[in-house]
Amino acid sequence: MREDRAINQQLHSIGETEKQNLSPVNQSILKIWGPSRLQGNINISGAKNSALPAMAATLLSSGVCRLRQIPRLADINTMGKVLSALGAKIKQNGNTLDIDASNLDNPEAPYELVRKLRASFFAIGPILARLGVARVPLPGGCAIGARPVDLHVRGLQALGAEVHIEHGMVNAYISGSKKKLQGAKIYLDYPSVGATETLMMAATLAEGETIIENAAQEPEVEDLANLCIAMGANIFGAGTKTIVISGVPKLHSVDYTIIPDRIEAGTFLIAGAITNSEITISPVVPKHLSAVISKLQSVGVEIIQEKFDSLRILPGEILKSTDIDTQPYPGFPTDMQAPFMALLSVCSGSSSVTETVFENRMRHVSELNRMGANIRVKGNHAIVQGVPKLSAAPVIGTDLRASAALILAALAAEGETTFQGLQHLNRGYEEIEIKLQKLGAKLQRVDQVKENEISPASV
Repeated sequence: MREDRAINQQLHSIGETEKQNLSPVNQSILKIWGPSRLQGNINISGAKNSALPAMAATLLSSGVCRLRQIPRLADINTMGKVLSALGAKIKQNGNTLDIDASNLDNPEAPYELVRKLRASFFAIGPILARLGVARVPLPGGCAIGARPVDLHVRGLQALGAEVHIEHGMVNAYISGSKKKLQGAKIYLDYPSVGATETLMMAATLAEGETIIENAAQEPEVEDLANLCIAMGANIFGAGTKTIVISGVPKLHSVDYTIIPDRIEAGTFLIAGAITNSEITISPVVPKHLSAVISKLQSVGVEIIQEKFDSLRILPGEILKSTDIDTQPYPGFPTDMQAPFMALLSVCSGSSSVTETVFENRMRHVSELNRMGANIRVKGNHAIVQGVPKLSAAPVIGTDLRASAALILAALAAEGETTFQGLQHLNRGYEEIEIKLQKLGAKLQRVDQVKENEISPASV
């Protein structure tokens, strides 16, 4: 078919691993019929980027920890396998996880799992703090950038750990008879979320006081701190540039509910804007979405806070251009760059998008242009000239947020879009097709061998 030939041509431009992952024999596809008009209420899932470090933090406790509102995602499953390999016992009931790390006994995380999920490297801090030794493979790069772990390593060394990297393995241990990390003053050259979370967790069981300066201020960092505090940790200043941790001998059990996913919430707000639709999302923490809300208002849509945890988007008559620079929180989030670019592609005028966080996060541009967008890229900078409408086309998602951008574009495009790359969506959006269908979108996940059987009438 025409879509198959087009997809095969696109496969020549990406890496061998992605070719295998995106191969028609390995993956289902998503059929999307647009343009859509959406309406209704959407329940926002728990934050993936809070759930993953929260799962790692349970390794600090010698009791059973209950985590609520954990989204059912591929990344969550992988992290669960990592914790199980380390000796933790996990029970899942819907969106609730019970994690018992009382018998934590294995200091080495398996390479075959860590390579699939960069966030599993977070476990090095809790393992080292609990056992006095940790062996965790380097997570390597990813599709959107290298994201090295040098800040993690230097921070652990400041806390008194001996750290050596050999044959792709980070070997860390605490010398001396106490087998305890020691409080220290740590300055991060960059406000890395991963480094802040790793070092904060490690410091909870250290002797003395640890001060992390130039710390990441993201809501997920504050959520992790609140979880650790509920487990008995002494942490002050999370959510600011300076975090102070006074170590305690041990942490106890906890029953904790993580925050809503601000990136999923922002994605659905953009879905309303790009389809000229009125939708309501909850639960949310509105202040976590301040930068996204501000930019949505600047393009001409209205956002109303109906309740303390509920937002409603009202369509704008004319969508106008705006400029975006991604920044660490509280700036505009890098995870929203690709989805918002899909919206800017149909805004009148010329918009500027500058990516300052990751060096390789413009891979969605070529696919948006296949759908009729007019975007020019030079390095980490893009100029988006708005077009009256987008047209359906076969497209491939190359990472999680790029995939979300293409889904949003397909909702607004005329015709039938064939989307390939669902393994990325499975990593970060819980039941996204079901939620969009609830809003009235016409889309269907199908097996490619059966795609001839699918038509808009069957949705």
